[in-house]
Amino acid sequence: MKVNNNSKVDFAGIWEKVGMPFVLLVMIVFMLIKAPNFGTLSNLFNVARSISINAILAAGMTFVIITAGIDLSVGSIVAVSGCVSVLAAGSGMNPVAAVLIGVIVGAVAGFVNGFLIAYCDLTAFIVTLGTMTFLRGLAYTITGGLPIVNNGLSFRAIGNGYIFHIPIPFIIMVIVYILMWILLDKTRFGSHVYAVGGNPEAARLAGINVKGVLLAVYVISGICAGLAGCIFAARVVSAQPTAGTGYEMDAIAATILGGTAMAGGKGKIPGTLVGAIIFGVLTTGLVLMDVPFFTQQLIKGVVIIIAVLIDGLKQHSFSLNLFKKKSELASE
Repeated sequence: MKVNNNSKVDFAGIWEKVGMPFVLLVMIVFMLIKAPNFGTLSNLFNVARSISINAILAAGMTFVIITAGIDLSVGSIVAVSGCVSVLAAGSGMNPVAAVLIGVIVGAVAGFVNGFLIAYCDLTAFIVTLGTMTFLRGLAYTITGGLPIVNNGLSFRAIGNGYIFHIPIPFIIMVIVYILMWILLDKTRFGSHVYAVGGNPEAARLAGINVKGVLLAVYVISGICAGLAGCIFAARVVSAQPTAGTGYEMDAIAATILGGTAMAGGKGKIPGTLVGAIIFGVLTTGLVLMDVPFFTQQLIKGVVIIIAVLIDGLKQHSFSLNLFKKKSELASE
């Protein structure tokens, strides 16, 4: 247990390290008691499959939020990427190529977001709000406003298949998290992402290409959203213009629950995975307990508010500590 110089227990530090895993453990125990079917192998596979899309979105969102940005367009990118990949596969294209096209669509959308934010100095919230609306309209335009079902969808296995009895979406999610963890924690680019989020002006003076880093993180977010869109389309075997509605909020909530600071400069990929699992366990548990859908939305909304509140308290605590240190230095 960590003790500070004044012999006081550092509860904030302890909570930051083990708080969310402890919350997840409590939730799992609660669900096992209240919903007996929660612990069955088939349900655990369903949980693994259901968290995959949100977790992949949250992985990309982590990069964006560490730079003190936000990406509200990921839900709409899920819809457009899924629609394009289904139509490509329906035209007889190789399934790998169809998925690749969906991912490229996501990357292009992320590039547009990043270019407008980094090189046109526009606010991330406004830019991604605009592209969110545009891309949703594009999804409706592509499909004519109606779902396009394709029961012969060639890449449906990535949404519904198994490898050694493990759902393929879960395997894809694990691979994405390993790659994202390496990129963020083990590369120079990752350290630049933290530097830009912590203090962009200091990062610029240190020779970091701030605009390039910002552009890259939105492209990463777009790629993750594009991949999630393909998995969603494969899972429902159709192109859905309404796919991904509200997913941006779930991804942001999972990211913040995982310890990433909305103010930027702080966050970890493993923490985001814990946040996504908490959200997935909550959603699945509420379904198993026969909680009405509208009540589920209320509860998830409360969770998001709590996540933002925790982040706000952490930032307030950080500001107080910073002010205290400055006061101590000034008095010396």
